[in-house]
Amino acid sequence: WPSGPALGGAPRARARARTPGAMARAGLDKYGKMGDQAFARMDKVSCDLLAFTYGSLVTQLLRDFEDVDAVNAQLEKMGYNIGLRIVDEFLAKSSVGPCQDFRETCEVLAKVGLRMFLGVAAEVVLWNRELTACSLVLPENPLAEYVELPPNLTNRLWYSNLICGVLRGALEQLQLRVECRFQKDTLNGDEHNMIRLELKEVMREDYGDDD
Repeated sequence: WPSGPALGGAPRARARARTPGAMARAGLDKYGKMGDQAFARMDKVSCDLLAFTYGSLVTQLLRDFEDVDAVNAQLEKMGYNIGLRIVDEFLAKSSVGPCQDFRETCEVLAKVGLRMFLGVAAEVVLWNRELTACSLVLPENPLAEYVELPPNLTNRLWYSNLICGVLRGALEQLQLRVECRFQKDTLNGDEHNMIRLELKEVMREDYGDDD
């Protein structure tokens, strides 16, 4: 994961202007600071190196599968396996305590988790009434640097679908089964990168029966 470009003051301000005001600003600032501190403790990888390496991966998958839907699924699966493995590192380096509910979990995921491993933080917006679904707005996407999709892949290939898999795998390790998908992608001409998260089940840990 890259060091990535730091979030600039202007983009961050614009994204926050669209965030619902239900959560206290102090809480948002707290998670933002925790994300910056966790990011500072991480080993850094060149953003350019990651972008070119990831681009090579996607190109190879397109050659191997010759089917865009299959490539989307494979990227998500690869990300899912990564997400399952990085939770322990996140808990060890982030200093984040237990979250009280799905809403707080998403704030931590967006401002600490993504900042820590991807180099950019996201804003959490568009909650549903039940507080079981929201969207994450990424002001920048280091995976998609220097990328321009050809017309035959526009609105078909979710180039950064690996991120959705990472989020799903990490949350599943925390006993939260979610659906995660891209809603918008700047590579498809959208203004923002937006990922939709929907909570499907709070799973119970089964420790087995000793009897």
